[in-house]
Amino acid sequence: MSIVVNGLHKKFGTQEAVQDVSFTLRKGEIVGFLGPNGAGKSTTLKMITGYIQPDAGTIYVEGISVQQHPIQVRRKIGYLPEANPLYYDMFVREYLHFIAGVHKIQDADDAVEQAIVLTGLQKEAHKKNAQLSKGYKQRVGLAAALVHNPPVLILDEPTSGLDPNQIIEIREVIRQLGKEKTILFSSHILQEVEAICDRVMILHQGRLVADNPIQQLHSGIAETTVLEVQMKEAIPEQQFMEIAGVIRVTQTVPGKYHLQTLQPELVSKSLLQWAVEKGYTLLSFTTEQASLEEVFRNLTHK
Repeated sequence: MSIVVNGLHKKFGTQEAVQDVSFTLRKGEIVGFLGPNGAGKSTTLKMITGYIQPDAGTIYVEGISVQQHPIQVRRKIGYLPEANPLYYDMFVREYLHFIAGVHKIQDADDAVEQAIVLTGLQKEAHKKNAQLSKGYKQRVGLAAALVHNPPVLILDEPTSGLDPNQIIEIREVIRQLGKEKTILFSSHILQEVEAICDRVMILHQGRLVADNPIQQLHSGIAETTVLEVQMKEAIPEQQFMEIAGVIRVTQTVPGKYHLQTLQPELVSKSLLQWAVEKGYTLLSFTTEQASLEEVFRNLTHK
């Protein structure tokens, strides 16, 4: 296993930031780490990287104890924190050479150039970090995390500040890196997690409330099924509550409705009969898989 976390606890004053968190990550996995603000995501990532110590529990990276051998562990990890720390007076290439020197890389020139190409910094490498846009500063941070070719990457909001084209490019970089490395990254962009990840962990109030493959999250954890219904007429939402099994109704656009239910088969059978009895014209209805956003809300609003 690349990362093994067992019984992790961290308390700040009276606040339990992380409570009894345990999980394992295998080589080649890309795992998304989700949770509301203040859920304990960044605290957990900082403990894995050795930047803060847990109050209880154990962490192993590539078989090495983070608590007992923090320096050895840092050689195995590439870390991009949420607050990306850069020396603004240094040029991009100069800064990456500095990071390579910290890691005592033998062939620093090749390592730096590979990191620059991989993160698309070729046209900006001659500039000072202070001259870069926020998106390119993120790329420099990612390049610094990659320059020593670590087997494990810990990325805290890696696409923060990037424009849509840059997000797609960085997604592809992460996807390619995931073929050889273990990647754990946090993000507030749920579509990004769905596009990249094999598996998702959700943290809520310091506790791990989900740790599942994407498809299992959709099919097994979502509490309700959504039926998308297209009507010819505009109908008051409340009237749909007359259909047996419907527990919530939302009109998305005029004439189109989302019916939430715990009994999709019952609603499907009752819908047509209800429309006929009411004299309404049902144009179409489809059963939708619960989105990651719906799963996230179900697990973090309890």
